[in-house]
Amino acid sequence: MLKGLLVLLLFQGIGEASSHYSGLPIPGPVIGMILLFIYLQLSSRELSTGLGDAAHFMIRWLSLMFVPACVGFFFLTKIPANQWLAVTGVIIISTLVTMIITALLMKYLMAKPKLSKPKAEQ
Repeated sequence: MLKGLLVLLLFQGIGEASSHYSGLPIPGPVIGMILLFIYLQLSSRELSTGLGDAAHFMIRWLSLMFVPACVGFFFLTKIPANQWLAVTGVIIISTLVTMIITALLMKYLMAKPKLSKPKAEQ
């Protein structure tokens, strides 16, 4: 699992450096995630168990990662009263768009035929 965490941190670091030095308005972790995805797609090896274990560990504790965002929201009390409607609308719309895109992507990926294993492994 430690090797998997190091791989994730490596790609995040590469993404941060790419974002910083290129001046792109894309967060470094997003660039790192895209690079990791490309690497995994081009790699002839299957997903290593260390990377899978690290991902499952992080997903298990995903709810804790939302705590800072929720706490930060409580400090928005200084927003003028006429902006609360806009903030609430953005939260609702972005949540709905995320759920719809996730559902469509899941439907698309589940409809794809699964690749069969080579005969040597069967």
